[in-house]
Amino acid sequence: MSNQLKIASLQLNIAWAEIDENLKEAERLIASLPEGYDIAVLPEMFTTGFITDRNLALSMAETNGGRTLEKITQWAKRYNIAIVCSIIVEYGEQLRNRAYFVEPSGEITFYDKRHLFEISGENLIYTGGSKPVPVVRYRGWNIAFAVCFDLRFPAWLRNDKGAYDLLIIVANWPDSRRYAWEHLLIARAIENQSYVVGTNRSGIDKYGVYSLSSMTVDPKGMPIGSVYSEFVHIAELNKEMLEAFRGKFPIYMLNDDFSIN
Repeated sequence: MSNQLKIASLQLNIAWAEIDENLKEAERLIASLPEGYDIAVLPEMFTTGFITDRNLALSMAETNGGRTLEKITQWAKRYNIAIVCSIIVEYGEQLRNRAYFVEPSGEITFYDKRHLFEISGENLIYTGGSKPVPVVRYRGWNIAFAVCFDLRFPAWLRNDKGAYDLLIIVANWPDSRRYAWEHLLIARAIENQSYVVGTNRSGIDKYGVYSLSSMTVDPKGMPIGSVYSEFVHIAELNKEMLEAFRGKFPIYMLNDDFSIN
C-alpha cells in the first residue's frame, strides 16, 4: 500500500489510423518518465484516433488479446507501471470502444464505453457497454476508469459510499468544448470526493484542435500537478489527505440511494 500515487497523462499527438507509429510514440513517452511512477494514462483510441468510419474502424480493430494489448502488457512489466488507455476492439460481430487497465503483474481489467457520442455517429459504428464502471485495487488505491463522453453522466460515474479513490477518464475532447471538459472534471471530483484524472490527446483531427488539456483534480476540486514535458502532465496524489478530507467532511456517505437500469 502506498500513501503517494504518481500518475502521468501522456497527451499523445495521435497519427490518424497509424497503429505502429502511435505505439512507438506511446512507448517513448512511457520510457521518458522518471522512475517511481505508478500509472501512465493514454488518450481514447490512442492507436488510431477517434474513428467513426465503419470500414476503417473494422480494418483497425483488434481482438481482446491483440498486438496493442500484448505491447501494453510488456510495457507495464518492463517499466513497472500500470497503463490505462482505450482502443478499437472487435467483439463478435460488434465493435467496442474498450478501455484497459493493465498492471505490471499482467492483470488486465477492461471496460466498454457506455455512453457513445451520437453527434459524431459513434453509436452507429460501436456498441455501448452494459457493465458498470470497474474499480481496480492497485497499490493500496481503489481506481475507477471510464471513457470520454461518460464524463457527462454523473449518475454513471457516481462514487457510491467512497468505492473509489481515483477516477480516470481517457478522452478525445476537442478545444471547442474545453470549458465543459475542465469543469466536468472538477465537478466529478467535488461530488465524488475523489481524485480525478482526465487524459486528453493533443494535435488536430477532423473534430478539432487539442491543446494539451489533460487535468488532475484533487477531492476538493482544485487542479493539481505540473507539466513534465511537452506531452506529459504529471501529478502526485496523497491518500492521507483524501481520507482526512472525507473524515472531516463526509458528504459522500449522504448520497441518495438509487439504481441504474
